[in-house]
Amino acid sequence: MTASTRSAPGYWSIALAAAAILAITMGARQTLGLFVAPLDASTGLGVASISFALAIGQFVWGASQPVFGALADHYGPGRALVAGGVLLALGMALTPFMQSEPGLILTLGVLAAAGAGAGSFSILIGAAAGLLPPARRAFASGFINAGGSFGQFVFAPFLQVLIAGFGWMQAMLTMAVLTLATIPLAWPLRRTPEQAAVHASTEGIGLGRQLRIAFADRSYWCLHAGFFTCGFHIAFLVTHLPGEVGLCGLPASVSAAALAIIGLANIAGSLAAGSLSQRYRMKHLLALMYASRAVIVALYLLAPKTPLTFYVFAAALGFTWLATVPPTAGLVGKLFGVRYLATLFGMTLLSHQIGGFFGAWLGGLSRVGFGDYQWMWYADIVLALLAALANLPIRENRPLPAAAPA
Repeated sequence: MTASTRSAPGYWSIALAAAAILAITMGARQTLGLFVAPLDASTGLGVASISFALAIGQFVWGASQPVFGALADHYGPGRALVAGGVLLALGMALTPFMQSEPGLILTLGVLAAAGAGAGSFSILIGAAAGLLPPARRAFASGFINAGGSFGQFVFAPFLQVLIAGFGWMQAMLTMAVLTLATIPLAWPLRRTPEQAAVHASTEGIGLGRQLRIAFADRSYWCLHAGFFTCGFHIAFLVTHLPGEVGLCGLPASVSAAALAIIGLANIAGSLAAGSLSQRYRMKHLLALMYASRAVIVALYLLAPKTPLTFYVFAAALGFTWLATVPPTAGLVGKLFGVRYLATLFGMTLLSHQIGGFFGAWLGGLSRVGFGDYQWMWYADIVLALLAALANLPIRENRPLPAAAPA
């Protein structure tokens, strides 16, 4: 046994730490829709302005991931995760003191979003992939991804109780304090001196050349196209589902419960995606998930708008919510290796969040311009079908059968 092996954290230490960090960062991000109405009532800025600040946050969250991913690939993930925890806590702590649109853009749109991006999928899955053997990576990606859903499941009702009982400012400050827990959780994901030495000795091709190779590959662009749609769906819903619930004359508790159900359902979806990615072609799993979203949204539009409808809709959509992450990350690793996985997967997440920007922003414009979100739901259906088709041309070999244990 080498010194590197003895000093490295175990499989479950790595997976649990990464899942816990993602639970906090995604729990903080995916529940910001609960603050839209209280922020509007407190500041008078209007839903469109608040939506724009959150839309900027969607883009910055995506744009920060290849940047922090490149830093993690070069210096190790520990430093990137610590910096992210500080930025996320700072952005959320300053938000209650902002009374203008530029102020919200700075805190929620830039600081908190960049901090959450530094502690998100690309850095965490890339760190785990670099520390784990290939046979463990697909399931670990699903397990880590499930952590983000668990955070949404826990924080949505928790924050709704705080908002109702103590006000949105106290709820935001409480969340800021909780995000600091990501800093000690980064310890098992650090790069040890032995691992740093191995990393330096296997540098391989440079990042610039790897990016040129990736962007010359049609399959990589197909992944970007599908992930754009995924971001559009998710950002629209986490930002405007509370508004949709309100338009239907239902209490805010329904939207909080629906967001929690989405998170709970995606725990199962993420674990299933991670497991199935080891046995089936990941491009087929992605096409199936995107196509199912078109069907789910169409059925929602036809259903009566009752609390039960929202709960069933949340459970069905939640199963595919971020279950797209393990097969997408797996395909990036399969196509280009894991050396620059944090950066290359971070680039796909940038496309995800460009879609997220439009989902959050156009949702606000639809509400102001038409009084509802009807056209956004139609756009969801069309984009989901296009995303399903975009994944089919991806080049991917059949998964190899798992080797029998020695």
